[in-house]
Amino acid sequence: MKLILLRHGESQWNLENRFTGWKDVSLTETGIAEASFSGNQLLKNNLQVKSVYTSILNRATETTDIVTDIINFPKEDIQYDWRLNERHYGALQGLNKSETATKYGEDQVHIWRRSYDIPPPLLLEDDKRHPKLNEKFKNIDGDLPVGESLKNVIDRLKPFWKEYVNNIIQNGGSHLIVAHSNSLRAIIKILDQLSDEEIISVNIPTGVPLVYTLDQDLVVLSKEYLLSE
Repeated sequence: MKLILLRHGESQWNLENRFTGWKDVSLTETGIAEASFSGNQLLKNNLQVKSVYTSILNRATETTDIVTDIINFPKEDIQYDWRLNERHYGALQGLNKSETATKYGEDQVHIWRRSYDIPPPLLLEDDKRHPKLNEKFKNIDGDLPVGESLKNVIDRLKPFWKEYVNNIIQNGGSHLIVAHSNSLRAIIKILDQLSDEEIISVNIPTGVPLVYTLDQDLVVLSKEYLLSE
């Protein structure tokens, strides 16, 4: 079976070099083009997608809409799961990355961005960016995150992943997940059995499908990015 991992196309805050986290921002023109490229690469490689899962954040759902239009996947069959949301960047959300490095020092910002288990500064309860104030997140069960490390993302992803892999093992074929840098890094860490140190250096480009070929035990047989010349 094949598992296709796709990071959403470039968003407005990617372009502005800001910590995005759970903030809903839309795709740029480049991001729209990247999503179209991804859909066409799936067509070109004759990948017959049997299921599509995405997060509930706009940049991922917009990418999913574009890709599913191109591959002619039924919109009513798209599955949305908040556990695929991007890592919550806490009190860094919305800040420019370069300005944050100037304020706190590049070493500290690098630790927040790239360490495995050190979260960013947490949001306070009365912060207007708190996810409890967003209607989109009102039906999420459990505690809403106010700042996550990659380890926190993996922990929240585990219930989704357990159910998801059972589904793809039973059904075989090709399956697509459209998500975010850190939720996809969490999945890659599990699939590739990477150490806490190894996953830190993994970068995932926007808008390029990463195709894993797996056996029934989820052992990775091969993986490749679908890139054109």
